[in-house]
Amino acid sequence: MGIVVRQSFLNLISIGVAFLIGAVNTLYLYPTFLGSKLQGLIIALLAISNLVQPFISFGTQHAVIRYYSKYTKKSEKDGLLTLSILIPFVIVLLFIPIFFAYYDQIRQYLFQSDQSLSRYAYVILYIAVSTSLFEVFYSWLRVKLKSVFGNFLKELYPRLLIAFLLISYSMGILDFENFVLFLIYGYYLRLIIIVIYSFIIIKPKLNLNFKNDFKEIFKYCLLIFLSGAASSIILDIDKSMLSSILTVENVAYYSVAVFIAAVIEIPGRAMFQILSPVVANAINKNHYKKLESLLKKSSTNLVLVASLFFLLINLNLDDFYEMLNQDGYSIGIPIVIIVSFGKLYSMSIGCINNIISNSKYYYYTFWFSLFSSVLAVVLNIYLITEYGIVGAAYATLIVLTIMNSLKIYLIKSKFNIHPYSKDTIKIIVLSGIAYIIFSNLQLDFQPFINITVKSTLILTLYTLSAYIFRLSDDVNIFIDKFNKNW
Repeated sequence: MGIVVRQSFLNLISIGVAFLIGAVNTLYLYPTFLGSKLQGLIIALLAISNLVQPFISFGTQHAVIRYYSKYTKKSEKDGLLTLSILIPFVIVLLFIPIFFAYYDQIRQYLFQSDQSLSRYAYVILYIAVSTSLFEVFYSWLRVKLKSVFGNFLKELYPRLLIAFLLISYSMGILDFENFVLFLIYGYYLRLIIIVIYSFIIIKPKLNLNFKNDFKEIFKYCLLIFLSGAASSIILDIDKSMLSSILTVENVAYYSVAVFIAAVIEIPGRAMFQILSPVVANAINKNHYKKLESLLKKSSTNLVLVASLFFLLINLNLDDFYEMLNQDGYSIGIPIVIIVSFGKLYSMSIGCINNIISNSKYYYYTFWFSLFSSVLAVVLNIYLITEYGIVGAAYATLIVLTIMNSLKIYLIKSKFNIHPYSKDTIKIIVLSGIAYIIFSNLQLDFQPFINITVKSTLILTLYTLSAYIFRLSDDVNIFIDKFNKNW
């Protein structure tokens, strides 16, 4: 786990800074300068582009991670990398004419509540194409265990771009039309940067020698594409439906709440960038003892750190929204609590997703995702209609719970392993005790001071307890090394 822990820590720093900048964007710059309507529009456009992205990349980025370590000859690896570029380019050439042929119908459907915003629907295609190709080249870096710079471009760069554009808009340098255009330009600049860096790191040659494994790779891409499309629906259908069923203002309120809850995923996002190729390598070489170790260690580490984030978020919500002081946004408090439980459960399963997608049982991902996406659509339609914005949060929690439980069952039945241990129970007990203690701690200072004091106390008590009771060997080793170097 050495390289995993090291690069996970570097990725964690990058993602942590990205979330801080994203917090400034989402909680201050967006509401203050764009307002909830235009904030909801931008978030909805980016969310819908995420729904389109899997249709363009076609799962080729996952195929690179799955098969790269399987090949020993450079010509075979070059053939795989060539194929990973060729398929998306063909799809783009086919997809663009279809998109613009039905452009009027698409924009009218997506913005039923406010047709004045429908003229920006073109952003969806351009962002989706850029993001799809970016993911392909980022997978090149991940198989070479060079995830840090790519993670910077994936997580931190878009937030910096948004912050720069929002500040420029607030100063009158950009109007909203140019804001949208420079958003697109910024995404394509990111694509150019990662293309150049990928070719420097991996130095591939154009090679069409993938005939022998083409059927196997194409089948894998097809199923992963379908799974990815279904998973994207699960992730972003709530925002899309809120803009359609309710208003784009509700998208802004909901997105702020989900953004806060998503902080719990920071450790997982940092770890999985580097862990996925390591898991693929263990599976390709039949190192199942190592695989079980990776699963349990990743689960324990993520439960420990994600639980800390869960406590810091949910024990400071009232003060945080009071400090935010934006009309209407406090409606998101129950949404944060509901969604954060689902996010915590997702972190607790460790690297199960990596194991499934890189094993011969990858096709189960499609069926799980298909079932969950249908369930997500049905639940969102019903619950948003019945309960409004909070209904979308309940739909998310239900879908995440069912989908993650199915994955645990699959891994247990096929590999006879599971992510949990006695340390998991200890961490849950520690988190429960900490929650009870600090939920009854009422401070009467200014919101910022309340958050600072309470967070410091939570962090100190939780970290010391975890270290003393050795709830995670990797975390203890990391802290010992940090103290020694310090």
